[in-house]
Amino acid sequence: MKIKAIHLKNYRNYETCHVELSDYLNLIVGDNGQGKTNLLESIYVCGFGKSFRTSKDMEWMKLNSENTAISIEYEKNGRRTKIDIRQLSNRKKEVKINGVPISKMSELIGHLNLVLFSPEDLKLVKESPGERRKFIDREMSHISPAYYHLLISYNRTLDQRNSYLKQMQFKKNFDLEYMEIWDEKLSELGTQITLRRIEFIEKLAKMSTNIHSQVTNHTELLEVKYISSLTSKNALEYDTIYKEFLMTLKQNHKRDVERGYTTQGPHRDDLGLSVNGKDLRSYGSQGQQRTAALSLKLSEIEIIYNELGEYPILLLDDVMSELDSHRQNFLIKTFDKVQTIVTSTEIGQLYQDHLEGGKLFRISNGNIL
Repeated sequence: MKIKAIHLKNYRNYETCHVELSDYLNLIVGDNGQGKTNLLESIYVCGFGKSFRTSKDMEWMKLNSENTAISIEYEKNGRRTKIDIRQLSNRKKEVKINGVPISKMSELIGHLNLVLFSPEDLKLVKESPGERRKFIDREMSHISPAYYHLLISYNRTLDQRNSYLKQMQFKKNFDLEYMEIWDEKLSELGTQITLRRIEFIEKLAKMSTNIHSQVTNHTELLEVKYISSLTSKNALEYDTIYKEFLMTLKQNHKRDVERGYTTQGPHRDDLGLSVNGKDLRSYGSQGQQRTAALSLKLSEIEIIYNELGEYPILLLDDVMSELDSHRQNFLIKTFDKVQTIVTSTEIGQLYQDHLEGGKLFRISNGNIL
């Protein structure tokens, strides 16, 4: 998979921008605040339908503009495809794939496969469980749009159950039969999500453990496991997990009503990470945490390749400055097989050595020089 060209209109600090990319390394250089990350963000929007920086689509729009537009042409499995996204100031964003409008944003997922690595991702290990769940769900959705639809259904059902729980806080009695409808639906969807996550984490664990061993010169053993609130054994039987989830929901009715939300389920699960038997979040050094994050990100690339038969596009947002030379050199090995779009405040010898066959872009105040 390769992005061939990007065109922006009134996007962030870009009035207009047209860039034709190399199939290999694309280095975007400029001072802070000039629009480097904005360019990466526009690519991410075409892959996921939303930004990795804000939940408000209107923030993409250049100041005093009434519309913004992104167009990306890319090649996947030998086929050329174009994604157009347009945001007007007074309506929802419009998305077209090869000129055909899509009715739901979920139809966009899986077309443009991306892996983003930013300084924020280096905090993946020590951040809250919610960040690690986002990491799992984002990558699984790209590999399997069916999982994304399943996740949407689960979250919608969860919101409905939580809404009913909040209503019950103001009533002495609640309709048990009505609650059981949400319990059964949530258990059904939650079990499917749990099974798919366990399967994915098994692949992620194997890949990231191998990569981490290489990065650390075989001195550290990274262990990755899925921590489920439904089953401590990570059983792979649907009936077992379903019955356990349903029973847990029923047992927690009183507590859930008191708190006004569903206290158990895959929306509360986590990713367990340890090195040499020690929990990384509690006892890992900053260097160990960063190495684990790097290993997880590089694993994403390989898993997507194994599942889809093509490498995704790698977006690196000024992440090299956060890594030491050993980790930088390990990450750079991916440049030879993956189209990479990387931002930096300087070229440096590290990039100079890999620019042959690639392209260098300089950005100043939203202009490509």
